[in-house]
Amino acid sequence: METAGIVAEYNPFHRGHAWHIAETRRRLGGDAPVVCVMSGHWVQRGECALADKWLRAALALDRGADLVVELPTPWAMASAESFARGAVSLLAATGVVDVLSFGSEMGELAPLEEAAAALDAPDYPERLRAALGRGLSFPAARQEAAGAACLSAPNNNLGVEYLRSLRALGSTIRPLTVPRQGAGHDGPSAGGYASASELRRLLRAGRGAEAAPYLTAPWSGEFADMQHIERAVLARLRTMGEGDWAALPDGGGAEGLPSRLAKAAREAVSLEDFYARAKTRRYPHARLRRLALAAFLGLRAAERPAAPPYVRVLGLGGRGRALLRRMKDTCPLPVIVKPAQARELDGPARTLFESEARYTDLYGLCFPAPRPCGAEWIHSPVVGERA
Repeated sequence: METAGIVAEYNPFHRGHAWHIAETRRRLGGDAPVVCVMSGHWVQRGECALADKWLRAALALDRGADLVVELPTPWAMASAESFARGAVSLLAATGVVDVLSFGSEMGELAPLEEAAAALDAPDYPERLRAALGRGLSFPAARQEAAGAACLSAPNNNLGVEYLRSLRALGSTIRPLTVPRQGAGHDGPSAGGYASASELRRLLRAGRGAEAAPYLTAPWSGEFADMQHIERAVLARLRTMGEGDWAALPDGGGAEGLPSRLAKAAREAVSLEDFYARAKTRRYPHARLRRLALAAFLGLRAAERPAAPPYVRVLGLGGRGRALLRRMKDTCPLPVIVKPAQARELDGPARTLFESEARYTDLYGLCFPAPRPCGAEWIHSPVVGERA
């Protein structure tokens, strides 16, 4: 029986995510184990996750996942290329995953594989520079340089990066794509499904009853929100010089960008104001959000390893335990199940875990009532009720 791997944020976990897990299992024979690589407390949009990673892992386990492991923050909060490389590296490292399943607007592999090959072609960098030189935004220039219309859709784009990562790693994991259901990325509800961004908006606005039909379980209580740390982020940005901006990951040192960011940070009176002042066609909003949050968290490009150096388990069910037993023989990385095991790490792995603990401490400030430090060192994985 093949084991499936899925990469997700589950922010929040909704009916579309449950459908993806069920459809993946159906295509693989009905009872395939599912390993999810899930972002932790900070996500690719350059913001805090709606709820903590242990709650989100529990919801995934309740609706079909067997094992949930964490994509560490330096990859979870990165460009599509780095996000995919980190996640695929983790799935490959487990040694138990046979298939990588991902949703896409296209719903078929061939066009995505063609786009991946075009992005890896020797002449792609030159074609990209030419398109950027004509004033195109980076996404538009990338699409034109690759000659791939499918790159205009966000889930297609991420799927292409998964394919590129599998190829770059020489992985034997087989890709599988399923069509995204209902609502488009960042779009309103459709076909019985709602986008995660729409659900976050409703939940944070206290309109849980409107979100409920699209969720797999009720969400209540306090939700994390960037508004609670906005001044703290701005305070950090105002202290940064051009050299500090240039040290950030995923292009903080791009030509002309550090000086633009430093100037915007000195003038901005809100985060949205900062993004508006720094934004250009070449430097879109999402990239600026990630850079601002990386600055706040203290992420530096030089400190991110080439790949995640350990596997951190966030949640597991009965079959997840069986997968973990297999991983004792198949996974070359340390597998962290209990927090105490992290104290045995050394080198880059220990450094990364300690950084992750700091990122979690800062995440605790994103709630109406701030949470105390130390959560990373006391939380064991959540245990699902499914066999």
